[in-house]
Amino acid sequence: MNPVNFIDILSFGGRIPPVVVGTWIVMAILLVFALVARSALAGAADPAVPDEGLTVRSASELIVGGMAAFARDLLGEHDLNTYVGFFGSLFLFILVANFLGLVPGMEPPTSDTDLTWALAVICFVYYIYQGFRIQGSKFLKSFLGPVWWLSWFIVIIEIIDNLARPFSLGIRLFANMFADHRVLNVFTGLTKLIVPVVFYALGSLVCVVQAFVFVLLAMVYVMLASHEH
Repeated sequence: MNPVNFIDILSFGGRIPPVVVGTWIVMAILLVFALVARSALAGAADPAVPDEGLTVRSASELIVGGMAAFARDLLGEHDLNTYVGFFGSLFLFILVANFLGLVPGMEPPTSDTDLTWALAVICFVYYIYQGFRIQGSKFLKSFLGPVWWLSWFIVIIEIIDNLARPFSLGIRLFANMFADHRVLNVFTGLTKLIVPVVFYALGSLVCVVQAFVFVLLAMVYVMLASHEH
């Protein structure tokens, strides 16, 4: 008996691209999470006092605090709130999209190149923008290299390198999530007890690591674009 494919049902038999349906689901989950966390924070007697135990509010504060500490270590204190907002949203979106593939009958939207390359292009535009915003015209000088008589060669290398970054970001996330989802489906179909638990644990680890690696590389690109080198 074939497992139920809820994405196929929600896409009306494929009339709506499955990756679009999956993306809508992820967006809905994140919107609900954000609204609940905001409501909990607004209703707190003292917002400075954290909740006891694990709640939506404490989970959101943990995520924001962790992302702020990570971004501060890599990108510095300047414009920290802007970086946390962008990279935190990116991390949560990819993380939830990855974990969606662990739900029986669902597929991770990040196993489709349409989404992964779209995210990669967004990161590409973002770090190029940050480079011009922070360095101005000096950002273009970084494409010429330190030696003027080699600038014609260095600029070619730099253009190729920068254009390859979104491609590598997108293909890495797609390939890992596509392979992880297929392996999980195969082994859960062949073995019904105990063994699937191991692959779900490994799958969860892959989901977290891939979201982290994507955001880490995007941060590194912003750091390179915003500093003279």
